[in-house]
Amino acid sequence: MVLSAHMKKDLHPADYRTVLFQDSTSGKSFLIGSTIKTGKTAKAEDGKEYPMYQVEISSASHPFYTGQSKNIDTAGRVEKFKARTAAAKKTKK
Repeated sequence: MVLSAHMKKDLHPADYRTVLFQDSTSGKSFLIGSTIKTGKTAKAEDGKEYPMYQVEISSASHPFYTGQSKNIDTAGRVEKFKARTAAAKKTKK
């Protein structure tokens, strides 16, 4: 990443670079400067390859920003919760 001549020297950490954040819910991608550790790479709309980090929700899929209500259960959380509450009810009886 090329830093502007107007920026202070040594302001950003050495591993600061442009990272492609990909929303797994909506499929939308964002290029943002970050120091996050990544293990994957992906091509952005500009055709260049960037380190890629997947997020479950972003402004492209969050109901506050989209105005739409969605139920997102990416890891079976609802089923796990229902199983825990059912087990807890059985032990109380």
